[in-house]
Amino acid sequence: MHSLSWLATNGTAAIVCFPGVMYRGGAEKKIRQYLIDNNYIDCIIQLPDNLFYGTSIATCIMVLKKSKSENSTLFIDASKEFVKVTNNNKLTQENIETILNAFKERKDIEHFARLVPNSEIAEQDYNLSVSTYVEQEDTREKIDIEDPQCRDRRDCGQRAGILREEIDKIIAESEVGNMSKLR
Repeated sequence: MHSLSWLATNGTAAIVCFPGVMYRGGAEKKIRQYLIDNNYIDCIIQLPDNLFYGTSIATCIMVLKKSKSENSTLFIDASKEFVKVTNNNKLTQENIETILNAFKERKDIEHFARLVPNSEIAEQDYNLSVSTYVEQEDTREKIDIEDPQCRDRRDCGQRAGILREEIDKIIAESEVGNMSKLR
């Protein structure tokens, strides 16, 4: 709020924030509601974790503008835009350019950026968490159960289960046999 009060009419402010302020209730929610209802938030950028010295938490950048023409907010998920350097993550020039290009273009990019009408943010109870609006890419392996190879794998899995049961019986019988020899 302090940055906004000192911001020129045509100015822009970028503030690094702890992610909790994007979704917590109470006074923080009232501030988010004020900022959205008055169309001051231009963009929220989710940064990677372990980016800043002394803290491993992920951070966000909140971009404020007083004179926006569109009544929407851009959300950018840049959490995967980094390279690993020793124990920390680092934004390369290429990472920065990718984020800046998305910021300038202000268009939807699957799994990376989404321009959201402020009315939708209000419907989401003024939650400004990037993950609410930018869907993560599903990287899980997709298995087609109708694929003949998949059926073979399932058959193999069932066969392995039967073999495990038979091995367990053999072990149990040998343990009983060993116990009787000890008597």
